[in-house]
Amino acid sequence: MASTLPPSLDSSAYLLAARGERPPHTPVWFMRQAGRALPEYRKVREGIPMLEALTRPDIVVEITLQPVRRYGVDAAVFYSDIVAPLKSAGFDVDIKPGIGPVVAEPIRDAEGVGRVRPVTPADVPYTTESVQQLVSELGGTPLIGFAGAPFTVASYLVEGGPSKDFAKTKAMMHGDPALWHSLADRLADVAIAYLAVQVEAGASAVQLFDSWAGGLSPRDYERFVLPHTARVFEAIEHYGVPRVHFGVNTGELLGLMSAAGADVVGVDWRVPLDEAVRRIGTPKPVQGNLDPALLFAGWEAIEPELDRILAEGKAAPGHIFNLGHGVPPNADPDVLERITKYVQSASQSAHVPA
Repeated sequence: MASTLPPSLDSSAYLLAARGERPPHTPVWFMRQAGRALPEYRKVREGIPMLEALTRPDIVVEITLQPVRRYGVDAAVFYSDIVAPLKSAGFDVDIKPGIGPVVAEPIRDAEGVGRVRPVTPADVPYTTESVQQLVSELGGTPLIGFAGAPFTVASYLVEGGPSKDFAKTKAMMHGDPALWHSLADRLADVAIAYLAVQVEAGASAVQLFDSWAGGLSPRDYERFVLPHTARVFEAIEHYGVPRVHFGVNTGELLGLMSAAGADVVGVDWRVPLDEAVRRIGTPKPVQGNLDPALLFAGWEAIEPELDRILAEGKAAPGHIFNLGHGVPPNADPDVLERITKYVQSASQSAHVPA
């Protein structure tokens, strides 16, 4: 599908790299850059529960813009959460500080699955308003929309909250496959609808977070997850925006995650980017992958890692620099700003036509 983006966006470094074209420099953004480490974020959010904040366009717009102003990153990421559309559709889920998503009544049967209903634009009017305002204010900086992938969202709904082993989720997969596929199918619909709202309001790219898919074997991923994820990517293909797929500890799944329909494959810090390119198989742009822990190691340790990652990223048709997971809440914003400027500057010569 031909791009319908305005020229200022169509030539952005982020979108060029995401399409496997030649950007002026390696673009930079950080997962969880909207909020987390910034003191100005904490000031805006003071006394306001997260899920309430997500329904207020004034707050969403401000928090989304903060890292663009502070760091000079090449893309903004919409300030939201993977359970936000479920909450908007009436599902009883909350985000507990220091814990994460918590479900009042975990899903264990068909009745529970039936509580997951489709999300419509009418459920999330504040998302449409927030994205439209952001696109207007961002100008030539792309906005990345996102949603939670069916497996990761399902893991919260079935376990009742965060889990280390996903025992109940895996038990449902293997013990009652029909129930599992019914739940995953509904969650695919939720992701499709939420991504569609963001793209139709003006988001230039989307990222599907299957954050906890690394807890699955390749066989289980292919059988229980891939068909539903593939349906999400297929449903939004006609929009013509780059589709990014990311999960943590997914080194053994990179080829399958690519096969699900991603245009760009996110890679955590455990696999070097050139090795990730080999595992993905089909030439595609990659995103990643500095270990977030190195943000605390000092610049003398960080700089050579940046050089290494930039060199390894050349194995792909395009490289978007990012962390291998999200920004830690206690990270130093000055370090993130310095990384942004270093990557943009150090990569410029590599992108200058001969």
